[in-house]
Amino acid sequence: MKKLIVAASCALALVAGTAQAQERNLRIAFDVPYEPFEYKDENGELTGFEVELADAMCEEMNANCEFVIQAWDGMIPGLLARKFDLIMSSMSITPERAERVLFSEPYYNTPGGWFGPNDFSTDVTDMDAMKGKTVGVQRGTTMDTYVTENMGGIVEIKRYTTADDMVLDLEGQRLDVVFVDYPVGEQTVLTKDGFKEVGEAVKLGEGVGVAMRKRDTDLADEVNAALRTLKEDGTYDTIMKKYFNYDIKI
Repeated sequence: MKKLIVAASCALALVAGTAQAQERNLRIAFDVPYEPFEYKDENGELTGFEVELADAMCEEMNANCEFVIQAWDGMIPGLLARKFDLIMSSMSITPERAERVLFSEPYYNTPGGWFGPNDFSTDVTDMDAMKGKTVGVQRGTTMDTYVTENMGGIVEIKRYTTADDMVLDLEGQRLDVVFVDYPVGEQTVLTKDGFKEVGEAVKLGEGVGVAMRKRDTDLADEVNAALRTLKEDGTYDTIMKKYFNYDIKI
């Protein structure tokens, strides 16, 4: 009997050791604040749509995840320098970025939105009317690329490290309009008195994906499988409905 007990104990220890060995330790980067995707609540706790989705994804992957706050313009350099393992911070999938990083399947898609003061009456698609206007964008985003390619030399483009700084300049009348991820504009501009949506939403890119290093193909397979499971079992929809009143799922 004693031998059986010892054998059973060894077997349990082996199973536990194997389970621990299979757990991943991952660091996931977020650009904060970028409400409603990632931001700190009134208690200083990191929250938001992508933060909650990352929590659920890590649980599905049996991974121990550490969340890292990283400024947007250092996202891809930080990933390549191994400061973190994944970027899950509203990074649109573009051909240029795909040359440097490996993307998961897209997990949401939202357009870019134009926002400005209530007295702004210019048609943002009329380049003659927009000439000389000052447009705010967040540096290095698909919105930055869109304005640069379509309006460069026509408008003055002011680039910001964070969306919050951009909105502060809009409030201070140092910008005529901003072009930002639509849900961010809803949360950071339309919630303030005196501001409105000033143009049609613009579809950009191929959706948003989790970014990883090119060689991390096994990790990408795990991420894709976890995200698919979260969509299929309803977890994704539950999280999404906490932050959006419309469907952003691809």
